[in-house]
Amino acid sequence: MKKHWPAAVGGVAVVAAVAIAAPSAVGAPTGIRAETGTRAASTAATASAAVRPAAPAATPAAAVAPDRDPVRTVRPGQRVDAGRGFTVWLTREGKHWTGPDGYENFRSVVDGNIDRSEPGVSHQSEGDATGVFHSGVYYGTRKAGRVELSDAEGHRTVATLLALPGRPDWGVWYAHTGPSAGNGGGSLGVTLYDRAGRLLAELPGFDVPTGRG
Repeated sequence: MKKHWPAAVGGVAVVAAVAIAAPSAVGAPTGIRAETGTRAASTAATASAAVRPAAPAATPAAAVAPDRDPVRTVRPGQRVDAGRGFTVWLTREGKHWTGPDGYENFRSVVDGNIDRSEPGVSHQSEGDATGVFHSGVYYGTRKAGRVELSDAEGHRTVATLLALPGRPDWGVWYAHTGPSAGNGGGSLGVTLYDRAGRLLAELPGFDVPTGRG
């Protein structure tokens, strides 16, 4: 006896109805047949996944290290060992330093002797036959990046830079060079650059006897 199924609205509904009503080829209940089909599909998917090559693991992007600050921040009055028996420290009033002889020196940044309205740099030096200690104040900028000493032959020495917290518009630089004949290193020019390498100020070398000038 033929059975007539009601027409489905869409093709999907018709397929679903036939799948439920169709008898199993081996007389098994419809539910078991459906479960078997699901397991077969799962097994096929697993086999496919096993054959498919694994995607390469994503390599995390390397962290970009920030540029090292070219200026060391120090507390007011903090003594900094500048090497070869020299000590440097800063106060709100200016630059202080002592040499191997223990004699204390001071250069003010508040007495009006320097014009902090524009970039500039100063230079003091003292030394002997073993070498020369150079130091000075850079001022008129909060973007100091480098101070260099240079001689007439083009040899350059990069100085160490110090500043107080809050990065005021001035700081201190110092460096050591080999012995200089006659003028304690005063013939060396001093150049101040910003952090982008742009020239901010130059101080030509001068010819004076060795001293604490």
